[in-house]
Amino acid sequence: MTHRLTEDAHGVYIISATPFTDDGAVDFASLDSLTDYYLSHGVSGITILGLMGEAPKLTAEEASEIMTRVLKRVDERVPVIVGVSNAGLDNLVSLAKKAMGLGAAGVMAAPNAGHKHEKGILDGFKAIADRLPDVPIVYQDFPLTTGMPISAEGFNTIVDEIPSVVMLKHEDWPGLPKLSSVRRVAQEKGSRRVSILCGNGGIFLPLELARGADGAMTGFAYPEMLVEVVRRHRAGDVDGAEDLFDAYLPLVRHEQQPGYGLAVRKEILRRRGAIKTATVRAPGPKLDAAGQEELTRLMSRLERNLAALRPAMAAE
Repeated sequence: MTHRLTEDAHGVYIISATPFTDDGAVDFASLDSLTDYYLSHGVSGITILGLMGEAPKLTAEEASEIMTRVLKRVDERVPVIVGVSNAGLDNLVSLAKKAMGLGAAGVMAAPNAGHKHEKGILDGFKAIADRLPDVPIVYQDFPLTTGMPISAEGFNTIVDEIPSVVMLKHEDWPGLPKLSSVRRVAQEKGSRRVSILCGNGGIFLPLELARGADGAMTGFAYPEMLVEVVRRHRAGDVDGAEDLFDAYLPLVRHEQQPGYGLAVRKEILRRRGAIKTATVRAPGPKLDAAGQEELTRLMSRLERNLAALRPAMAAE
């Protein structure tokens, strides 16, 4: 049975990269191997056609082909969320309907500049929900990119008035007080408790989990870390989750650099055998020789740190 996204979603919904060949074409063979890579590391779900999946650089035909390929490869083993953000409502609805027809669990959309203010955001999402009845919707809150911030009160009004909004992708920055406010306002108003998964490369993940997040929706190239940190935190092993996270933190930070970080992420995925090339579609960054050396050192240090940490974690 096809998964349907609900307010209870938790864990790690990995943001999938989009692999390209050296000449910039979509690499569908690597898309298959990358999907297998994510599944092999125990992710709870996969999100495709996000910003870090280079969705704005894809043609409509490419986006449709990628969506079809991933959903077929996953074969309902985990839920798949499809990013459908688009300045045109008709285009958004068309892609969303195709995604759901192929077996997607839900769609993710962000407000755009045409919404102008919180009332406009609410009206915009009502328009989306009216055109997509019964389709689970993820609200992507990424004002650093969209330029459209929303308050905790404003988001909970959306939750109250649009039942199909079942998840917040939280990546406001700084955002920890806002995350707490979203949970507090919902409790005070008696609003539904929706799922909150966090982005920003996972750089604040342990703190976000402590403030009420249910997991992560980001694309860090070591998904097994995200999975284990969330698992340990949900089991009450907060210190163990933070100790593991700390071992990876230099690479999390390195990957989080605006613009440049996607080249780092893709190179790690290439080195780990998940994709064939680390190409970022133009215009995009590429690691130079010094960048390659930096990454080699960081990855080697990670292996040493994990080797030192494993005996303590195994004894728990």
